[in-house]
Amino acid sequence: MKKEKDNLTEKLVSFAKRRGFIFQSSEIYGGFGSCYDFGPLGVELKNNIKKAWWDEMTKKHNDIVGFDASILMNPKVWQASGHLTAGFADELVECKKCHHRFKKDLLEQNKCSDCGGELTEPRKFNLMMKTFVGPIEDEAAITYLRAETCQGIYVNFKNVLQSMRLKLPFGIAQIGKAFRNEITPKDFIFRTREFEQMEMQWFCTPDDADKFFEYWLKERMNWYMWLGIKKEDLRAKETPKNELAHYARRAVDIEYKFPFGWKEIEGVHNRGDWDLSNHSKNSGQDLSYTDDEGKKYTPYIIETSAGVDRTLFTLLCAGFKEVKGGRTKTTESTKEIETVLNISKELAPVKVAVLPLVKNKPEIVKIAKEIYALLKIHFNCQYDESGSIGRRYRRQDEIGTPFCLTIDFETLEKDDVTLRDRDTMKQERVKISDLVIKISDSLK
Repeated sequence: MKKEKDNLTEKLVSFAKRRGFIFQSSEIYGGFGSCYDFGPLGVELKNNIKKAWWDEMTKKHNDIVGFDASILMNPKVWQASGHLTAGFADELVECKKCHHRFKKDLLEQNKCSDCGGELTEPRKFNLMMKTFVGPIEDEAAITYLRAETCQGIYVNFKNVLQSMRLKLPFGIAQIGKAFRNEITPKDFIFRTREFEQMEMQWFCTPDDADKFFEYWLKERMNWYMWLGIKKEDLRAKETPKNELAHYARRAVDIEYKFPFGWKEIEGVHNRGDWDLSNHSKNSGQDLSYTDDEGKKYTPYIIETSAGVDRTLFTLLCAGFKEVKGGRTKTTESTKEIETVLNISKELAPVKVAVLPLVKNKPEIVKIAKEIYALLKIHFNCQYDESGSIGRRYRRQDEIGTPFCLTIDFETLEKDDVTLRDRDTMKQERVKISDLVIKISDSLK
């Protein structure tokens, strides 16, 4: 079983590179550990995930506004948040024989998992990535790449509250890069040192915190099912009290059943008043809230924190299917294993493929290119005239394209095309003039 799971991860890594989703960063120079580049299809999928999340938060819920904080901030922010203390550190052990380093809590035994050598005693290792601002690299120039996006929201709590004339409860949503100096990044893009977060911070009264925690946990679980993730492949895992982060009163991880086991894709946290209270104390600025009745208090925060990269990886794992003997039932397909990416039509990186039946008939190619020009204004499209029509269908199935349009000889007479659905494989004739509306309605 373990070999089969490892094989699936290897297949996904190979597939992601071959079809332009994800590449190893700096590959021509031998790569750069745990850093990845998102190719043409990968960046489209990422953008679709972020748009789906943004719309979910800012359009489908009341009183949530957007934000985009700077990656670089005054280092006092990180001192106040607890990131420069032992509260944001992992325990590091090193093999005395091969000198490989490991995160202590990920080890399944007391020996090196690579060579079996003896390990050193654990020591604390801070995860913040340090950098310098200005021309001189000295203590006064030190700052940090943010380890999480939420601190930029907290220090701007009053700015957003006053400028948007908000009242509790309300939320602030943000998508952005974060950086952690992980000791043992692993499992492809699941654990990396540079990643992108989708976070929403919900500010509420202390009395309402428990109620909103349950509300947002349910909402976030439902969102992943809306993306097409099976309910049985998701679970909510409560963090024991003795394992809570320094800021958390309660934490639940939403986990997905990856090929390498159940792992977190989003965290829902009750952060209490820890963040605003500490920033008030350290900055000297009052970050409390006064309600309409004159009652003054520091708001509690319910946080939903999801990873863009992990969500993308989840979708690839959930959608990647291999069909032995082929789906298209052509002579060539019966000899192969066809790959299909069963991904939500709304998230699919390419929505429509335009395929002229043959490429040696100028009149068919001309109409196909005209249709491609028409559709690309409305949808992300691909034009493909290389190879047999069956092979082109399979290429599009592999990247999750919901619809393929075939322009054939009948098109010349009737001004219609064959529209093929990825999931049902049904084909229907649609007038060229109706294509935009037909496809738009089918993508909803």
